[in-house]
Amino acid sequence: MVDVPTTKFFVEKYGLMAKKALGQNFLLDGNITDKIMRLSLNEQKLKDLSAEQVVEIGPGPGGLTQAVLRQHPQKMTVIEMDARCLDILHEIQSFYPQLEVLEGDALKFDFCAKSESDGKFHIVSNLPYNISVVLLTGWLKHVDCYKSMTLMFQKEVADRITADIGTKDYGRISVMAQLQCDVVKLFDLPPTCFVPAPKIWSSVLLFKPKEHPLDENILAKVEKLTELAFGQRRKMIRQSLKSIPNLAEKAQQLGIDLTLRAENLTPQQYLDLVLA
Repeated sequence: MVDVPTTKFFVEKYGLMAKKALGQNFLLDGNITDKIMRLSLNEQKLKDLSAEQVVEIGPGPGGLTQAVLRQHPQKMTVIEMDARCLDILHEIQSFYPQLEVLEGDALKFDFCAKSESDGKFHIVSNLPYNISVVLLTGWLKHVDCYKSMTLMFQKEVADRITADIGTKDYGRISVMAQLQCDVVKLFDLPPTCFVPAPKIWSSVLLFKPKEHPLDENILAKVEKLTELAFGQRRKMIRQSLKSIPNLAEKAQQLGIDLTLRAENLTPQQYLDLVLA
């Protein structure tokens, strides 16, 4: 067992304060980070990560990083844009030679190129909440590059991702996520788990890519269709989707009632409309 200092120790040693501009809220409790990984692995029926590669986005002072490393990944890559965190990550690297530390912006990182060169990997992240949906949308377009994604969101966003049809939270991101992945909520975290404590609760979700996910072009069409539908979500789809060529014929062929509203169509029905 590697005796590595705690995340709290590193934060105090380097005088690291979370930056609001970077959407940072540090998770310092090792019991919580270990729980994230334990539940994620259990849901994937994995004993540990000994044969797996992992990429973490925005590791900050390395709380979740250490929880992943305690599961013995074959290789772990962390991508951090806050230069203040790099000394901590390099110190953690001195205990774990399989850790690779990259300074950079996750929004500009080519995840598919990494998958092509190194093979499929798992993504884990306590996501910066200000870019969480942007990152997720990009990953959903290329889920065939990943084995799983264990991601933390603010609870409000997680509720939208996992929402059932007919509910107020059901929307574009629900449709896209549920078409591409089986999404499982692992647990919710109160604000008191973080430093500094945010004003909102958080949720950890596990995304398991479907066996045959949609390619990027098809998903882009679904994204555009849902943008039209949910952009006028209180209107019947007869009105909100009127710009779709041959809408009435397609709906009749698919058995879709044009008096329904956006939240009443299943992810599969949105896909059927795109493919019709």
